Amino acid sequence: MSSNRARILPLLVAAAALGACASHAPANPHVADTPITPTQRFAPVVTETPDQVLLAPHATGLSAAQTAAVDALVQRWRTSGGGAILIHPPVAGGAEGYRMAAAVQTRLEAEGVRDAQIRIEPGDETGGGAVAVAFNSYTADGPRCGREWTSFTHSSDNAPNSNFGCATTANLAAMIANPADLAAPRAEDPADAGRREQVISKYRAGQVTSTSSDSQATGHVSTAVN
Repeated sequence: MSSNRARILPLLVAAAALGACASHAPANPHVADTPITPTQRFAPVVTETPDQVLLAPHATGLSAAQTAAVDALVQRWRTSGGGAILIHPPVAGGAEGYRMAAAVQTRLEAEGVRDAQIRIEPGDETGGGAVAVAFNSYTADGPRCGREWTSFTHSSDNAPNSNFGCATTANLAAMIANPADLAAPRAEDPADAGRREQVISKYRAGQVTSTSSDSQATGHVSTAVN
C-alpha cells in the first residue's frame, strides 16, 4: 500500500502544478470562450478613445488656427459616424471661458452640426484653462494570426484548425470604415409617414400597393448571334 501511495503522490503534485499554470494563463481578448460556431471563434476588439482638441480662450473668439482645428475635428467626427460633440469650458475660466465655449458652439453649428448633437458640460482640471472639444472615436484591433498551428491532417476530434477564421476577422478589423459599427448598431432613420399612409390607404381600398414599374428598368436578352 505504501508503494502505491509513493507512486500516486508525484502524479498528484504534477497535476496540481499543471492546474495552477492553466488557471493563470493570460486570456486572449480576440478568442471567444464559448464560440457558437467555428467562424465566431475570433473577434475584433473595439476600443473607445476620445478625440479632443484644447483651445485657449481668446477675448476676440476663435483664432484662425483654432477655427481650422475645430473644422478638422468636425471632419473626423463625420467620418466616425457622428454622435455627440462635447464642449468643456475650463473650471476656473469664468465668463471668458464660457464665451469661448459659445464661440465653439457657433462654429460647430456653422459646420452643419445640429444643436441636439452638441453638449456643453463643465470641464475638469486636466485641461488647465483651455476649452476642450471632444467626441468619442473607435478603433478596431484584429487578432494576430499564424502564431501557432495545429495539424491539418491529424485531428482526432475533427475540429477546425486553430487559425480557422482568424484572417477573415483580422481583415474585417483592418478594412471597416467605422469601427463604431462593431460596437453597436446604428440608429434607424425615422419612417416615411407620408409614404406609409399612402400604402395603407391603397391596401384598405383593395388597390395595388407597389410602385409603378419603371420603363428604364425593363430589359430583354439579345438574340443576336456573333
